[in-house]
Amino acid sequence: LGVLPGIIGTLQALEAIKLLLGIGEPLVGRLVLFDALRLQFREVELRKDPDCPLCGIHPTIHGLIDYDAFCGVGAAASAELEVTVTGLAGEMKAGRLVILLDVREPVEWDIVHLEGATLIPLMTLPARMGELDPRAELVVYCHHGMRSLQAVEFLRAAGFGKARSLAGGIEAWAEAIDPAMHRY
Repeated sequence: LGVLPGIIGTLQALEAIKLLLGIGEPLVGRLVLFDALRLQFREVELRKDPDCPLCGIHPTIHGLIDYDAFCGVGAAASAELEVTVTGLAGEMKAGRLVILLDVREPVEWDIVHLEGATLIPLMTLPARMGELDPRAELVVYCHHGMRSLQAVEFLRAAGFGKARSLAGGIEAWAEAIDPAMHRY
């Protein structure tokens, strides 16, 4: 079956050429099914969904989203919302009492986590924030720092004024502080 991606890729390339040059009959509104074991093609006609947000009667999507902004990539967080890994390591070494909160999923926690941290996955945080002290110095972390920033914004809005996100997440911690934990 290793040739299957080549066959389908060639068909896709042919469709792209037809659309670009405006020739032939493109597969718009049709779906081609290919059974490689029987070398059979089947065609299915597709109808537009009138409620589709992109191509329906009243579309609500009119262009591509800003993917980086949507995912928080490159978003500049204010200094009060984040702490660097070297800053946190220095605070911990100096004996500052910080509560580490991991907002990743349990499968990520099982791979690697910071010693002494508490696991509360981001999706369960609203229901479980009663387990946290709103006066505590919370440092929230995830893999790269995006989910933890979301968690910190949520926690601060709920009265956790000292919550901060670990910039770069556990990935940055593993790179800069503890390379032995760099396992994922």
